[in-house]
Amino acid sequence: MEMQQIVDHVRTFDGVLILTPEPGGPFPDIAWGDAFFYFAPDGAVPERTQPYGTIVTKDYPDDRSSALDAPDRFRVNIHVGRERAAELPLGEDPAASDALARHPQYGDAGWVSAVNPGPGTAELVLALLREAHEAARARTKRRDRGGR
Repeated sequence: MEMQQIVDHVRTFDGVLILTPEPGGPFPDIAWGDAFFYFAPDGAVPERTQPYGTIVTKDYPDDRSSALDAPDRFRVNIHVGRERAAELPLGEDPAASDALARHPQYGDAGWVSAVNPGPGTAELVLALLREAHEAARARTKRRDRGGR
């Protein structure tokens, strides 16, 4: 599965905002080429909310465990929550291709990741992105009603 296929799939979600930083824009150059998924039906980046999913295309200075600087590698990161993460078949190697793993930095916070999703993980990754989108929608609605 290619990165653009994932972005195109997420684009079909109601109320989604996808940021894809590019050179010359307002985002730092380290983010260029990556993608960030938010539930934002008004089209504005939420001020106090992290994305529910991301795709990173390179190693970051504090995160090199997935070997993303190698050619043709990217990692999908999804916030599924701690309970859902505990239910998933997670591997141990955050650099393994087409395998779901705990996020190398944010696994304790309920994030999972997959490097180059393929036949073994693509369907699950897309389903988890949908679940994460719906959870972000529910959080937004609770906040809008004054709940937590």
